[in-house]
Amino acid sequence: MMKGEFSAEELTRAYLARIAEREETVGAWAYLDEDLAIAQAQALDAKKKAGEKPGLLHGLPVGLKDIFDTADMPTECDSALYAGRRPIEDSAVAILLRQAGAIILGKTVTTEFAISSPGKTVNPHNPKHTPGGSSSGSAAAIADGMVALAVGTQTGGSVIRPASYCGVFGYKPTFGSISRRGMSILARRLDHVGVFGRTVEDLGLIGDALMAHDPGDWDMLASPEKDLVSNLSSSKRWKNNEAPRFAFVRTPAWKEAEGNMQTVFEDFINKLGKIVEEVELEGIFVDVIKCHATIMDANLVANLGEALEKTPEKLRQETRRRIEKGLSVTGAQYIQALGLAEVQGQALDRLFDHYDAILTPSAPGEAPGDLTTTGRAVFNAMWTLMGVPAVTIPLLEGEKGLPIGVQVVGRKGDDAKILDAARWLWDQFGGISYRGKV
Repeated sequence: MMKGEFSAEELTRAYLARIAEREETVGAWAYLDEDLAIAQAQALDAKKKAGEKPGLLHGLPVGLKDIFDTADMPTECDSALYAGRRPIEDSAVAILLRQAGAIILGKTVTTEFAISSPGKTVNPHNPKHTPGGSSSGSAAAIADGMVALAVGTQTGGSVIRPASYCGVFGYKPTFGSISRRGMSILARRLDHVGVFGRTVEDLGLIGDALMAHDPGDWDMLASPEKDLVSNLSSSKRWKNNEAPRFAFVRTPAWKEAEGNMQTVFEDFINKLGKIVEEVELEGIFVDVIKCHATIMDANLVANLGEALEKTPEKLRQETRRRIEKGLSVTGAQYIQALGLAEVQGQALDRLFDHYDAILTPSAPGEAPGDLTTTGRAVFNAMWTLMGVPAVTIPLLEGEKGLPIGVQVVGRKGDDAKILDAARWLWDQFGGISYRGKV
């Protein structure tokens, strides 16, 4: 992040110039008001000049996924159902961003209602490939240098996967760490707010700004872990040639890897040597992806079933298909899935008695060359269901020259530790990337 070399207005104008140059190609923005962005920046510069203490994100332009309410911008969830919708107040995330001195540059593209019907965004590395979803605009905007930081959400794999496809850093905190008040809810049991940046430190910075307890979100932790930045700057973990203890977990999705991802990832794991051990999750974890799907599908009906029934013509075909799929989930199946997820979470927690973090792929492979899909969340659904923190770092590259992320997963509540482990990996291997080595 910047250290005061530029005024907020100068920085904002620089990002707006980049957007003007590239937006027609990338399509990352659902709404952008240049005058409003510059007015926010000028107001922040005036406050600083008057001697007011700058906030944690002072003057930093941020992209906000278009499912978070904003009183000064539309929130349409990329759906005809919400076309022209203008909220009367800010979401909790928007409030916290403004309190921290961030400039909400605009609303980034989402898939319809953050499900799986793609928006207009393409992958900045190759516009014929998907940027992932559902936080497609947020990931692409960071990757293309359009914004300093960005906010997205993950109910399946909607932060980690697009970050992997776009070659940026992404962070899904422990469930309940960031308020969802004023956000379009897809599945209360699974919805996480997540963030994007260009470094691990970026993730910690915006994480600190957003991790504030909000009684308006009943699922929030009473004390979400903060001080992520100070931990990263002062951490004494793994100094003096020490290293984290990593567990390599293929997950039940390993067989669904695409291209040469398995080979690239295994090569990277082998390069790590003795600091990593392979751990196989068996037994109750065999159906973990199905368990996630059952809970998510049922919630789609609970939250969007009425829209399907009353105004199906305002929903896209893929959105209708996903909601209809949930109609087959019985109450008994839903309750069983919730119970199984709880047991799976307890079993996973015990693994962290022996390891600092899990290493696993961030996505099935490179971004698919198909703009009608956003890819699959099979390498993310398990960790979303467990509510554990996950970070993806852009360390690897596939056979087509597109990024593949390494996902670092930790114990629930150990967010600072997982960011630290991700930073350690980047420090060790980010400059000696294994891209193209296989």
